[in-house]
Amino acid sequence: MESSLTIQHLIAIPLAPLIGSILAGFLGTRFLGNRIGRVASQSLTILGVALACVLSCWVLWQVQNGFYFNGPVYTWMKLGELSLEIGFLIDPLTAMMMVVVTFVSLMVHIYTIGYMAGEEGYNRFFAYISLFTFAMLMLVMSNNLLQLFFGWEAVGVVSYLLIGFYFDRPSAVFANMKAFIVNRVGDFGFILGIGLLLAATGSLNYSDIFAQNSTLATQVLPGTNWNLLTVICICLFIGAMGKSAQFPLHVWLPDSMEGPTPISALIHAATMVTAGIFMVARMSPLFELSDAALSFILVIGSITALFMGFLGIVQNDIKRVVAYSTLSQLGYMTVALGVSAYPIAIFHLMTHAFFKALLFLGAGSVILGMHHEQDMRKMGGLWKYMPLSCFMMLIGSLSLVGTPFFSGFYSKDSIIEAVSASHLTGSGFAYFAVMASVFVTALYSFRLYFYVFHGKERFGHEVHDAHHSDAHDEHTHHGLAPGQKPHESPWVVTLPLIALAIPSVLIGYYTIEPMLFGNFFGDSIFIDLSRHPAMEELVTEFHGPVAMAIHAFTSPVLALLLAGVLVAAIAYLWFTQLPEIIARIFAPVKKLLDNKYYLDDLNQWVFAKGALWIGGGLWKQGDQRWIDGFIVNGSALLVGRCSAVIRRLQSGYLYHYAFAMILGLAALLAWVIYSYLRINPFI
Repeated sequence: MESSLTIQHLIAIPLAPLIGSILAGFLGTRFLGNRIGRVASQSLTILGVALACVLSCWVLWQVQNGFYFNGPVYTWMKLGELSLEIGFLIDPLTAMMMVVVTFVSLMVHIYTIGYMAGEEGYNRFFAYISLFTFAMLMLVMSNNLLQLFFGWEAVGVVSYLLIGFYFDRPSAVFANMKAFIVNRVGDFGFILGIGLLLAATGSLNYSDIFAQNSTLATQVLPGTNWNLLTVICICLFIGAMGKSAQFPLHVWLPDSMEGPTPISALIHAATMVTAGIFMVARMSPLFELSDAALSFILVIGSITALFMGFLGIVQNDIKRVVAYSTLSQLGYMTVALGVSAYPIAIFHLMTHAFFKALLFLGAGSVILGMHHEQDMRKMGGLWKYMPLSCFMMLIGSLSLVGTPFFSGFYSKDSIIEAVSASHLTGSGFAYFAVMASVFVTALYSFRLYFYVFHGKERFGHEVHDAHHSDAHDEHTHHGLAPGQKPHESPWVVTLPLIALAIPSVLIGYYTIEPMLFGNFFGDSIFIDLSRHPAMEELVTEFHGPVAMAIHAFTSPVLALLLAGVLVAAIAYLWFTQLPEIIARIFAPVKKLLDNKYYLDDLNQWVFAKGALWIGGGLWKQGDQRWIDGFIVNGSALLVGRCSAVIRRLQSGYLYHYAFAMILGLAALLAWVIYSYLRINPFI
């Protein structure tokens, strides 16, 4: 069927936010004298993202009608037979990601008008988030690994700028450097995987690589007996571990809360952290042929889902609780990838994007209402002052914990069912982890909800906690003055909350059947059902979204969910001294959780100090000693010494030069005679 998707239509989607970013970034900042004001900057960027969102919806509609696109936009360079191109692959997987990214980004742009009002870097912030949207669109629309890597690194660079938006704060500078360094660790594995694919297949285009997947599965890595495809898949997934914050490369994400709250929603809900999940799903024709790589993914995702959830229980910063929730849910998506349930992973990515953006923006609304206070121990009883924000946060929490009929229920329950049907190595531990995470997720989610919106009011009370390591400087938290009360946020903040709450409730119900049990993804995702039959078993058990939700009332999953909510109510509503008693009884465990399993310290010593050690060694030994000392200064010293010797021969006396000429002629004559005698030895 001839495609109605043209390059002109498709290229407008990433270019629209890019143009808005350029205009706001150059004309709206000090760089060119701030020639346009705040209204123009916000309008241009919002218009660009809105246009991209509308066009993305049109593309999704076209794709569902069978119109695909796969081709180059332009050729960047040719190296022999290797062609390095910028190109687009538009299929159901890409189209769905485009809609999610642009819709959430549009909501964040609108929300930013209210949240960032009065900030000095207002126009710069809009330029950054529009540039981030462009980078993410280039990533998901790519049809080759070169463009994928460009988008991959571009979102990393812009996230560095966004996390360190308040560049005058040491904590923000530390956080963005931490994110940058940890992601470089993951990206090293990622580029190794890309290099191995290029060496083995001679191409960077997806279609060329996938056509050779069976051949790759039979090869070994030169010099070893390791399966080449397994090594490639694990290297690619290491890149996903950094970008999608999987254990142990997760340590950057909680600290990235130093950025403004809209960034938390944009980066940690629908865009950057889901890039790794998207990449593995896109590379499913490769991962499907390596059970070892899938088991590795399964175990890493299980550890992330469970152990990051535990950390959410002890956090007191409202944004960090939601951040650790993101880590846990990314673990769920990774578990789904590990059991070859790629459609379920993408389905959960979509539902999670809406309810997690809702939770982050809802947390931002609370922070605004509390005059930039983020410590939950200084809140309580906010439902009377912020009823709309309270209701929106309740919807987001109900979807997050997997309440039947909510969007999060359909995706999370599907992941649990897929894990239970899997027989891969590690699936037993994975099933335990995702089941335990149901209880843990309900506990920390409703701990936040009860702590913030119910119970007694704790405004204006100072909290001292020796174990609390998430302290911020005096510029971060302002808090309410004596006698002040919280207030509901303006409409420009609450309107995006309502827009995100609707899909958080409904989209799972209406899309589970086509996305998981229909032909929504077509051939954009490949599953070898003979080897990994988990999805096939789910098809036989699915009888519609209503029956699925009703069946949940008889499952142990709902019992664990209710148990988590009940424990949260007991500990944080009715017997509020209970958490302190439990913390004293289990003091070593509490200390371990407060210190985040000491993984931050390990990261500081291994990655940060290691990077400093390597950099210092390269600087002192490589740069100073060898380049400057040996090559540059050494060559100058050698020339100087040679010149000093040669200078002695330049006496200025004519008879010295005549004598040197006679010696030269004698030597030349001797060489000629010697050469002649060698040629004619009998003369």
